[in-house]
Amino acid sequence: MAAVETAPGAALNGRGVVEAAGALVWRERDGRLELPVVHRPRYKDWSWPKGKVDPGEQLPAAAVREVAEEIDEQVVLGVPLPSLRYTTSDGRTKRVHYWAARCATDDDAAALTVRPQVERAPLEEIDDVVWVSAATAGELLTRRADRAPLETLLTLWERGRLATRAVVVARHGRAQRRSAWKGGEETRPLTAQGRAQAKALVPVLAAFGVGEVVTSPWERCLSTVVPYAERTGLPVRTVDALTEDAFKADPAASARVVEELLSSPRDVVLSTHRPVLRSVMDAVGEGTRRWTIGALPEKDPWLRTGEALIAHVTGSGAAARVVAVERHRGAANGD
Repeated sequence: MAAVETAPGAALNGRGVVEAAGALVWRERDGRLELPVVHRPRYKDWSWPKGKVDPGEQLPAAAVREVAEEIDEQVVLGVPLPSLRYTTSDGRTKRVHYWAARCATDDDAAALTVRPQVERAPLEEIDDVVWVSAATAGELLTRRADRAPLETLLTLWERGRLATRAVVVARHGRAQRRSAWKGGEETRPLTAQGRAQAKALVPVLAAFGVGEVVTSPWERCLSTVVPYAERTGLPVRTVDALTEDAFKADPAASARVVEELLSSPRDVVLSTHRPVLRSVMDAVGEGTRRWTIGALPEKDPWLRTGEALIAHVTGSGAAARVVAVERHRGAANGD
């Protein structure tokens, strides 16, 4: 599957495509997989919980919001699943982005605090929600195409790759130019655009349940993740090995930080600099396999300013493996 890369959506994007997002929420009961499907009386159909992306809304944020509205459950996104593209009754093209997702737990409390409150969808939109086995869900779905993401989810479950945690690698937001900043390099701040990028990162991190914040102590990296830390109340752990100077002195040190985070049981974000991303991507790449969904960026600058790469990881310690990777960008991004 090609790399997953998304920008903030709108109900109708610049190419005339109606963007929507949703999730296949899974749980295990007595050794079997169960998922919710929803009934829409207007269309008289059974489908996955999903809905249109609001203008300026991030796709992952839209997915968790729509699921909460339709099944009355807060969820944490996991591995991206195949998206669907089809023509609506009024002749427009619609694209639905799907993720696997699990129901949120007390461990996700910090991430949930930054999500907006949602109201349950009215009965005119969703009049029934049923949790059923995967086999029954496949039979209930009205549109045959909706079975495609289910097939991928079942394959991941059967191979032990469905239960994942997120390791998010973020490049700092747009910073003031080196030539224009008279202070030390470690104090060079974000621009207004960079601050907007940092703000746009908050709903993405919340959608993936990030519960730990790690960053280079330099101002531009710190300021990129502070908005999320402040809103969630999470502490910020600064790591000198993630600075540009430390990377020049010992590139392997930054790789060791990434290896530690890949082995950790927590959903985490790591904020660092463009030069350090070479080592970071190499470390993430060591955890990928031929079956990993998506692909890592292969050349400098690796990520744009304010862009985040989400690595979905299963297993721990030496057994940690990257199941999938995807990238997300805010509205106000530069190169």
